[in-house]
Amino acid sequence: MRRNHGLALLALWVASAQAQQRDEDLALAYDEAATISIATGSSQPLRRAPAVASVITAADITAMGATNLDQVLESVPGVHVSVNAINYASIYAVRGIFSAISTNPHVLLLLDGVPMKGAYSGDKGTQWSGLPLEHVARIEVIRGPGSALYGADAFAGVINVVTKSAADIKGSAAGVRLGAFGSREAWLQHGGSVGPLQLVAYVYGGRSDGQRELITADAATRLDKLFGTHASRAPGPVNTFHRDLDLGLKLNWGDWHLNGSQQWRPRMATGAGVNSALDPDSYTSSRRSILELGWASTSPDRDWQLGASLSHTRYTEESPVGLMLFPPGTRIGPNLFPDGMIGGPWRWDRQTRLSAHAGYTGWQGHVLRVGLGHEDINLFASRTYKNFLLSPTGVPIPTGPVIEYSAIQPHIPPSRRRNLFVFVQDEWQLAPDWALTLGLRDDRYSDLGSTVNPRLALVWDAAYNLTVKLLHGQAFRAAGFNEQYTVNPVATGNPQLKPERIATHELALEWQAHSTLQLKLNVYRFDMRDQVRVVPNPAPATGASYQNQGRLRGQGLEMEAHWQALRQLQLTAQLSLQHTLDVATGTDAGYAPHHHLFVRADWRLMGEALLGAQFNAVGGRARAAGDARPPVADYRTLDLQLRHGGEQRGPGWALALRNAFDAKPREPSQSAINLPGDLPLAGRSWYVEGSYRF
Repeated sequence: MRRNHGLALLALWVASAQAQQRDEDLALAYDEAATISIATGSSQPLRRAPAVASVITAADITAMGATNLDQVLESVPGVHVSVNAINYASIYAVRGIFSAISTNPHVLLLLDGVPMKGAYSGDKGTQWSGLPLEHVARIEVIRGPGSALYGADAFAGVINVVTKSAADIKGSAAGVRLGAFGSREAWLQHGGSVGPLQLVAYVYGGRSDGQRELITADAATRLDKLFGTHASRAPGPVNTFHRDLDLGLKLNWGDWHLNGSQQWRPRMATGAGVNSALDPDSYTSSRRSILELGWASTSPDRDWQLGASLSHTRYTEESPVGLMLFPPGTRIGPNLFPDGMIGGPWRWDRQTRLSAHAGYTGWQGHVLRVGLGHEDINLFASRTYKNFLLSPTGVPIPTGPVIEYSAIQPHIPPSRRRNLFVFVQDEWQLAPDWALTLGLRDDRYSDLGSTVNPRLALVWDAAYNLTVKLLHGQAFRAAGFNEQYTVNPVATGNPQLKPERIATHELALEWQAHSTLQLKLNVYRFDMRDQVRVVPNPAPATGASYQNQGRLRGQGLEMEAHWQALRQLQLTAQLSLQHTLDVATGTDAGYAPHHHLFVRADWRLMGEALLGAQFNAVGGRARAAGDARPPVADYRTLDLQLRHGGEQRGPGWALALRNAFDAKPREPSQSAINLPGDLPLAGRSWYVEGSYRF
C-alpha cells in the first residue's frame, strides 16, 4: 500500500510538473511579458487587452533592421504607410481610412503618452521625416476607435511610442550609420542612476539627400499646356532631402517623472512640391518640443492608484526661403509670374494638457478608473509671405517682390480651442474566464460643442489556449484649424464644422495552436459619418469650402501568424483585407490597399549573428470617385539584413539592403490633373551600421 501510495504521489507530482511546464510554455509562446498600456490606461497582458492591438519591441525593431517609425508601422496588420505630395510626409492609413486633406489626422500619435500633433491640421504635421528608433523601447498600436479613453483623433487608431528607460539602456551606447542617398546618422544615449534619481539622455543627428525618383508631369505641366509656356521642372526628381536633430531627457525620482524631448527639422525638402509643382530649391523647417511632468502613487491600502500629468508642447512650421508654388515663367490666365509664384506660411502653436486619474480595486471583481482633464490648443501666431494676392474668385494676381501679407490676406488667423473632459471605465471580471470593459468619455469643446463616446469589450478565455474578444467602440475627430479658419477662396474654412464620427464592431480570436505557433484573426465593420471634405460652394458663390458631407462604410479582416519554426528560425506573417465604400457615390473610397501581405523571417546564426528578411506586398488600390485613372499598380519589395552583436556590451555591426530587387513602388497622388503619374517611392537602397555598448 505504501508503495502504491508513493507511486500515486509520484504520478501526481509528474502530472503537476507537466501541467506547470505546459503553462510556462504557453506563457512564453503567448508572450505574457508582452503588455500594453494604451488599451485601458494601465499595463496588462496583450492577449487579454480589450482591444485589437500590437506591440513591437526593441528586439523586433532590431530584427527588422528598421531605422524609422514608418518602416515599423508597415509591418502592423491593417496599417499601410503612404505619402503626401507635400514634403513626402507619411500618411498612416488604418483600415482603409485615408485622408485626402492632410497626413491622416484620424490616427492619434503619442510619444510617451503625449500627443504629437500640430494645431493647424490636427495631425503630426506635413514637415515630418519620421522618428528615429534607436531610443525606442516599444511601439504600441491599437487599431480601431480609442476616443473613450483618449478623446479627439483616436479615431481609426492610436500609436504610442515608448522611449527607453534607464533599465532598458543600462549604461551607454553609441552608433553611426551610412547609407544610400548620402544618408549619415549618429546617436548617443545613456541610462543610469545617481542615488534615487534615474536618468536617461539621448541625442540623434541625421541627414540625407533623399531618393530622387522621377515625376513625369506636375501641376506646372498642366499650366504649360494651357498657356503655351515652358516653366515646369517636370520631368524631374522629387525633392526629399532632410536634416534631423532629436534630443531626449528622462528623469525619475520615486513617484515623479519628468520627460523632455526636442525634434528639430531645420531643412525639410518639399517632396513633389507644396502645390504639386516640383520645387528643387525650397525647403521648410519645423521644431517640436515636449515637456511632461507626471506623478503616480499607490495608497498604503493598495485599493487606490492615483496619477496626474501636466504636459506642454510647442510646435513651429516655417518657410525660411519661401516656397515656390509655381516655377518662374508660370502663367495663370492673363497673369505672368516671371520670378515664380511664391508663398511662405509660418505658424506657431502651443498646447497644454492637464489630467488626473484614479483607479480603485477595492470592489470584488472590478477595476474602476475615472479621470478628468483640460486641454488648451492655441495656434497663437501665424505669418504669410508671398508675391501675389488672391482675387475673390481665387485667381492669383502678381504683386511684385515677396512681402508679408499677414495683415492684408493671412492664410489663417490666430485660433484657439479649449476642451474639458471626464471619463469613467470599469474592468469587470464577470467570471474567471470572462471580463467586460465598459468605458465612456465626455468631451466639451469651446468651438465644437460636446461629444460622448462609449466603448464595450467582452473578453472570453474560451480555452487555456483560445481567447475571444467582442468589441464595440465609437470615436470622433475634431476638425483641424485649417478646416475651420483657413482664409483662401480655393478652400475656405468653415467654423460650423461638426466632429467626424465613427462606430466600429469587431470580433477577434487569438489561438495558441501549439507552443510554437500562435494565430490571430479579427474581423471588423465601421460606419463613418460627417467626413470633412472640400466641396464647391453653391452658385452664385465661387470657390470651395470644407463641409461635413462624406460617409464611409468599411469592413475587413486581419490575420496574423507567429511560428517558431526552428529553435533559431522565427517566422511572422500578417495579411490584411479591407473594402471601404464611399456611400455618397457608391464607389470605392480609394487610396488604401484592399490587400496587404507582410512576411518576416528572423534566423539566429551562430553566436550573436542574425539574418533577417521582410517581404511586403501591397495591392488593390482603387481610385477615388471622379478619378478615371487606372488603379494604382501593385508592388512587392524584399528587405534583407545581416547583424551581429549590439544587444550586449561591446561592438555591433549591421548591413542592410532595402528593396533588394529594385521594385518601382508608387503611392497614389490625390489629383489626377496635377500629378497624373502618382508618387514614386525609393528604389534599391542600403546602409551599414556600427555601434558600441559601454
